[in-house]
Amino acid sequence: MNTAVTIYRLVEPYQYEKEIKKSVFIAHAVPVLSEEQAHEWLKKLSIPEATHNCWAYRIGQKYRSDDDGEPSGTAGRPILQVIEKQNFDQLLILVIRWFGGIKLGAGGLIRAYSGTAAECLRQAPRTEYIPQKTASILCSFSDYALLKARMAEYDAQIINEEFGAEVEIEITVPEDAYTALYDRILDLTRGQAVIVECQ
Repeated sequence: MNTAVTIYRLVEPYQYEKEIKKSVFIAHAVPVLSEEQAHEWLKKLSIPEATHNCWAYRIGQKYRSDDDGEPSGTAGRPILQVIEKQNFDQLLILVIRWFGGIKLGAGGLIRAYSGTAAECLRQAPRTEYIPQKTASILCSFSDYALLKARMAEYDAQIINEEFGAEVEIEITVPEDAYTALYDRILDLTRGQAVIVECQ
């Protein structure tokens, strides 16, 4: 029985707007690859004049959230829970609130922030996220054509090739196929190829 959870990534930035008891909530969902990128997007999308700019992101094992002045635990954490519940990774969600004069209470705020974020993600274009590894392969010219022909069997993509005294091939390959490809390359080149995993 396969119990693997499908992880999703956003295809492109998406925006969703909702009015709740005269308060306007605008959710921005953005694909991000690093914490630095998440903070750049926050600077770009946040509206200082708005009442609150609440957000959360998840990038692999790194995740953070911020209530931006709303009562603790009523905005950032519920947004983060939506990201986790819908199985997204490499994602930032910013929910901007313009206060409309009617207080929502703690429960109302949690429902408003999580509901706006959830609907934004439901509508946003998504793709299945397959974790990748990047590696560099150093091989002889005589092994090059053979190795290149076998890459597709492991869903490996060639990013870059450099030709010198030997050939250096930079590839990305799904994490779960990496070990099999590694073993196959060593087998095909009789242990002559050098494979280095890139960070």
